[in-house]
Amino acid sequence: MRIGIRGWLMGGITTLWCSLAAAGSAPAHTSWPLVIDNCGHQVTLDRPPERVVTLGQHETELFLALGLDDRMAGTGVWFGPLPERLAARGRDIPRLSDNAPSLEAVAARRPDFVAAQYTYHLGPHGEVATRHQFEELGIATWVSPSDCIGKQVTDTSNSDGARVRPFTMAQILLEIRQLARIFDVPARGEALGRALEERIRKARQQAASLPEKAPLKVVYWFSSPRLQGDAWVAGNMGAPAWINRELHLENVIDSTQEWPTVSWERIAAADPDIIVLADMERRLYPADDIAQKLAFLRADPVTRELRAVRNNHVVIVPAQSLNPSLRMVDALERISQALPDIAPAS
Repeated sequence: MRIGIRGWLMGGITTLWCSLAAAGSAPAHTSWPLVIDNCGHQVTLDRPPERVVTLGQHETELFLALGLDDRMAGTGVWFGPLPERLAARGRDIPRLSDNAPSLEAVAARRPDFVAAQYTYHLGPHGEVATRHQFEELGIATWVSPSDCIGKQVTDTSNSDGARVRPFTMAQILLEIRQLARIFDVPARGEALGRALEERIRKARQQAASLPEKAPLKVVYWFSSPRLQGDAWVAGNMGAPAWINRELHLENVIDSTQEWPTVSWERIAAADPDIIVLADMERRLYPADDIAQKLAFLRADPVTRELRAVRNNHVVIVPAQSLNPSLRMVDALERISQALPDIAPAS
């Protein structure tokens, strides 16, 4: 593997998946060696990887969706269970850790390719290791383009970095295309991309069928450092912002941070029509528990007076579906299906 540094802010990624097959030709198989720029690194491969460890549930689910479970030697970093459509494929894949596994635990699986959802786990100060550490062991590395395109990632901290341009689904489609090339499964990549775009089209159509009114106001509550304290809610740059654009919803939190901490008094002043809650198996904080989230909303003297709480306009989605991932389409569908019961009649 050879590594080189190039500018990685790959602007202008707006090509939709369907345009890739406009000529009607079959997707081409990979020519070797293959060189792909990935988040500022040039990854050079002489053949498709044979043993993969994934760090992050998005990467795990993406490999399963591409039918690459026979290449998966281990996984780490989980928020919750696999979706039903992928559960059988992923049942026997070793889970190294629910959180971040060690470098030694990953290397013990003898991978030739490690794919991470977040720079946090595989960046300059990676919680698992740096890309250089893996590459010294002869292991190729990969970071999801959704965690570097349009973001400023610093070499001086282990921060995920700040998003400077709004996330778009094009970044996930780009990753599907690139991994399909790396593993020489172009037809599977094309089929997955088309299926996602069809689901997005139907959810968008559902929202467009509602009476034309002012956009419904929404807040997305992921978790909180303290249940009684400020909440981690979605800003205007991450995956929930993409959902809002697709469904013509208005975020009550105007922030360029992906998940700012915001007081419930500030949320109450905006009085959203909809509250979207993240459901997860992780238990780092009390508010990770969906039951505690719901109990708090109904009991706290501020939150129980929110219009969305009084009207029970609360939508629960998997936490992973609020991260840049394939699962965003699950959240898009769930929210779009709830809108007819929430939107005021014409």
